[in-house]
Amino acid sequence: MPELPEVEVVRRGLATHVAGRTIAGVTVLDARAIRDHAGGARDFSARLRGARVTAVYRRGKYFWLALDGPGHGDAVLCHLGMSGQMLIRRCNDPEDRHTRVIMDLGDDVQLRFCDQRLFGGLRISDGGAQLPTEIAHIGLDPLDAEFDVRVFTGRIRKRRTGLKRALLDQSLISGIGNIYADEALWRSRLHYARDPALLRPPQIVGLIDDVVDVMNEALEAGGTSFDALYVDIDGERGYFDRGLHVYGHEGVGCPRCQTPIRRDRFMNRSSYLCPRCQRTPRRPRW
Repeated sequence: MPELPEVEVVRRGLATHVAGRTIAGVTVLDARAIRDHAGGARDFSARLRGARVTAVYRRGKYFWLALDGPGHGDAVLCHLGMSGQMLIRRCNDPEDRHTRVIMDLGDDVQLRFCDQRLFGGLRISDGGAQLPTEIAHIGLDPLDAEFDVRVFTGRIRKRRTGLKRALLDQSLISGIGNIYADEALWRSRLHYARDPALLRPPQIVGLIDDVVDVMNEALEAGGTSFDALYVDIDGERGYFDRGLHVYGHEGVGCPRCQTPIRRDRFMNRSSYLCPRCQRTPRRPRW
């Protein structure tokens, strides 16, 4: 699933190539892609026709197109799910596989939403140009200028759960997924099952610094692509998979101590860690 760096790469591309354009028309090829829009495909298309995209924003793994014109103050709220893609194409370009929605932006430009697994989707958020109410409950992410690490430290130390579970809690802090949680925890030498209440505030601040560093490095590399399901708006893959230290490296020597990386089962997925650098806690209190 695309995580914060991948979604931010897409947002930046849309801000460059879509913001300022007017939506001349919308074609919904698969209504499942807009299943959360109560008005259905006809209403979705009619309300967007003639609207101008003024900006593209993001919170966590969601992003939205702020609208002016007929949709003044509204927004198109987007989530990529596991396989969603937003692609800029020319009108006569060959159809992309799994294209679900096409927005005609004029000047022979189209924005295509493609999604193989259909876990993502689009919807119109009434009055959501500044912040859609549908995602107002989601916490700020560590790249947000308004993110306050001191507030976060106080909140996470009150949680009675494992450290990685807390990092994945989007109501506490958004945008951190499995890949970047594992990478940041390895950098901080912290086991995923550590009790946040037992960590010192400097340890938590250091962990967030590592989260920010790994995300910024991923952004510079265009995100992480393990397959063709994640690409940027031009259809190009990201290359941060080459910079991963532990994720997906089971059995490979730790870059610090050469101890083989271990993969543990975690929340119906996997956690990768160095068993020497990231000692297992003796007995968590939660």
